[in-house]
Amino acid sequence: MSFEVLNPGMLTLLQDSGRIGFQHLGITTGGPMDEHAFYWANRLLGNKPDAAQLEITFGQLQLQVNAATTVAITGADLSATLNDKAIQPWLTYTVKPGDVLAFGAPKSGLRTYLSVAGGFECEPKLGSCSTVKREQLGGLTGLGDALKTGDILPFTATTEFTEQRTPKWAIPDYDAPLELGVMPSYQHASFSHDEQMTFFTSEYEVSQNIDRMGYRLSGAPVKSSLDGIISEGIAFGAIQIPNDGQPIVLMKDRQTIGGYPKIGCLSSLGAGQLSQRQPGQIVTFSPMDVADAEVERRLFNRVIFG
Repeated sequence: MSFEVLNPGMLTLLQDSGRIGFQHLGITTGGPMDEHAFYWANRLLGNKPDAAQLEITFGQLQLQVNAATTVAITGADLSATLNDKAIQPWLTYTVKPGDVLAFGAPKSGLRTYLSVAGGFECEPKLGSCSTVKREQLGGLTGLGDALKTGDILPFTATTEFTEQRTPKWAIPDYDAPLELGVMPSYQHASFSHDEQMTFFTSEYEVSQNIDRMGYRLSGAPVKSSLDGIISEGIAFGAIQIPNDGQPIVLMKDRQTIGGYPKIGCLSSLGAGQLSQRQPGQIVTFSPMDVADAEVERRLFNRVIFG
């Protein structure tokens, strides 16, 4: 009643909805970079919303099936195959013992989510299975390890299968131009009108320097009137502006405090869309009201949680 890891790929991590309530101790939340894709994978299978899944970054993962179950694949198109036959994301598939599920190079997006009926079984650490390598916390071993060859991923076998597919309106286009709403917050007022106009009218390129901690962007520099600030708590999606003026969007494995001025913050759904962009892709920003972000999230939660 498991999958066996034949090839762990570039970076494959067990994630649930995250480790909540420990940031005051310096422990970050972890969890899925792209909440939209993560929650849809569990919804397709009728799982609990926070059931543990695999987050597969850049592909190359190969799994051997040791028991019958149903899986859902959402997020990036990583050239997935089932027994060497191409399959598409945003659908469910039945698998049986001896099958091989594999992921190749990214065609669109960066991160695929693989959910199994009932969720993967994992011993929680501080209330969560989410893997944070930097903090050596979570995952199969509880020590923050990425998957490795020979790992066994347990689940409860099932022969029940109902084909499910994500509605077209809910499937993002990761190659489309991405405009992200920014809520004014933190040190927004320390950026002059001209600096804010520069930020909101410029194109920024996703750099090579991206990971689960943050996305460094390159483009027109912006400057705060502050040389620095006293370190303070940092939310998912906060946009730091360091001394070189190049924005850094802080992601799920971010540090819990930081001392750079922040021009604003993305919504969690917006940050999730950014997490699917590859180096070289272009993003732009526009002002966003907190109320609009709340409405967006409520509509999403109504679809996912009912």
